[in-house]
Amino acid sequence: MTSDSVTYPGYRFPAEIISHAVWLYHVFSLSLRDVELILAERGITVTHESIRNWCRKFGSEFAAKLRRRQPKPGDTWHLDEVFLRVNGVLHYLWRAVDQHGVVLDILVQDRRNGSAAKRFFKRLLTGLKYKPRRLVTDGLRSYGVAQRELLPEVRHRSSRYLNNRAENSHRPTRRRERQMQRFKSAERAQRFLSAHSMIYGHFRPRRHLMTAGEYRRARTKAFHSWQQETCVQTAL
Repeated sequence: MTSDSVTYPGYRFPAEIISHAVWLYHVFSLSLRDVELILAERGITVTHESIRNWCRKFGSEFAAKLRRRQPKPGDTWHLDEVFLRVNGVLHYLWRAVDQHGVVLDILVQDRRNGSAAKRFFKRLLTGLKYKPRRLVTDGLRSYGVAQRELLPEVRHRSSRYLNNRAENSHRPTRRRERQMQRFKSAERAQRFLSAHSMIYGHFRPRRHLMTAGEYRRARTKAFHSWQQETCVQTAL
């Protein structure tokens, strides 16, 4: 640690170490103790509880900064919901992605009826501040209820066979759910998954559609924007 290391107010570790720990935890399927071990190998002694506090404090902040950097999403939204066990109680994770696979938003709720669908639609429209050209969902009728009330002019296609893009975006969540041995509360699940979907997606472009050179350039750009948002602008 050098004397000119950039630090966050109130934290003794440099911003580079804190942001790197947050990056490790959100981009890879690692436990807090795994991140602690990785940092220890680099000569950085920090407890997993400190890392937990860093991720809770800075994960959402970093994700919000990355979200503001994103270009305008596509005009086709794929929506899907998947069940979560939160402290033994069944909940549902609502997720929306565009046609490029970019996660637009997520919302953890304990219902999947029409009211829950309308709540999710309102959250999407408020956060993105524009309306899509087309919606693609599975056969859940709740989507039709919300679409007819909030987006009546938007074309809606409903089929269990058309929504693989949204369904595939649940896979990182399932891996993290297993690693974390399920979520302890809906609030914690919402906070973590909102940050995780943005940070994870920022470093996971659709590599199978890119050449090796395009992927390396996208990766370099992702690291550059991450360093700008977490190690310079945030800490100064």
